[in-house]
Amino acid sequence: MRILRQVNVIVSGRVQGVGFRVFTQQLAVENEIVGWVRNLDDGSVEIEAQGHDMMMEKFLKQLNKGPSFFAKVKNMEVTEKEVTHSFQKFDIK
Repeated sequence: MRILRQVNVIVSGRVQGVGFRVFTQQLAVENEIVGWVRNLDDGSVEIEAQGHDMMMEKFLKQLNKGPSFFAKVKNMEVTEKEVTHSFQKFDIK
């Protein structure tokens, strides 16, 4: 049985101005993840993601590597959330 998961992720490090949001959106589409990504004022990136458990694990592992040499993920804080509604696609906010 495929379990639907929803997580909130705060990614810190060198993650703004390096294509991180576009990278996140591409990963999400590849892994059938829906939700959104946005920059935060403190220089980190926030992601709200929803998808099936195995695809979510793959998405989070790839996310931790970052998009390029220029990006540097220092920390990823992943919080499991209750699935309250379903997103239709993955947006960049």
